Amino acid sequence: MFKHFCIHAGGRGVLDEVERNLKLRESQIEPSRMTLLRFGNTSSSSLWYELAYSEAKGRVRKGNRVWQIAFGSGFKCNSAVWRALRTVDPDEEKNPWMEEVKQFPVRWGY
Repeated sequence: MFKHFCIHAGGRGVLDEVERNLKLRESQIEPSRMTLLRFGNTSSSSLWYELAYSEAKGRVRKGNRVWQIAFGSGFKCNSAVWRALRTVDPDEEKNPWMEEVKQFPVRWGY
């Protein structure tokens, strides 16, 4: 079972459909939606912004599994599964979300 999902933030429609088809909760799609809002469609690098979001929120715990799902042009699709080797302490981390993460999530037309 996966604790976290990082879904390519290629657009609002993509996220809506993946959320619906995988029956994800709003909290599970939150990192992808907030990444799309803050950074836009950054292609496959959005997956790393999404993981950083979860880390900055203090959600990544030792043993958690993260499923990263990426889409490309045409029929390209790839995924990776990661297992956290340690609990991530947001106070000890540096990532692109650290300065602003407390302002998120925000409602954005959903």
